[in-house]
Amino acid sequence: MEPFSVRVTVRGYETDTQGHLNQAVYLNYAEHARWSMLQAAGISQAGLVGQGVGPVALETTISFRRELLAGDEVDVTCAFEWGEGKTFRIRQEIRKTDGTLAAEITAVGGIMNLTERKLVADPRAVFKELAADPGLFRL
Repeated sequence: MEPFSVRVTVRGYETDTQGHLNQAVYLNYAEHARWSMLQAAGISQAGLVGQGVGPVALETTISFRRELLAGDEVDVTCAFEWGEGKTFRIRQEIRKTDGTLAAEITAVGGIMNLTERKLVADPRAVFKELAADPGLFRL
C-alpha cells in the first residue's frame, strides 16, 4: 500500500537568505501531511478533543537530502508504523515531483488523554475507533 501523500508548493516567504526552504518549514510540511491524513481518514481535531484525546509529538528527526526552492512542488508522504506500547512511529518523505528525495522525517508520537495528561495505553485503538477509514493508518 502506497503511503498517504499531499502536494505542497514551496512559497517564497518560506525561504531563507540563500533561497532555500527554511529548515523549520520542513516540520510544517510534515505536520500538514499528518493532519491531512487524519482528515482524509475522517478524524478531525474537534473529534479528538471531543473524545478527550490529542496527538503528541515525542521525537522528530529530519534528514535533509536536497535543497528546495520557491516554486518547487513537492509531495509529502505519511505512513504510520505500529509497535507495542503507548507510542507509534511516523515515516515521511518530501519528494520533488520529479522523484528527487528532498528530506526524510521520522517521528515518534502518542495519543494523550487530555484529562489525565498521560499517554493512552493503546493508540491504535483510538485511531480504529475514530477513523472512518482506518486503512489509511494500516489498521
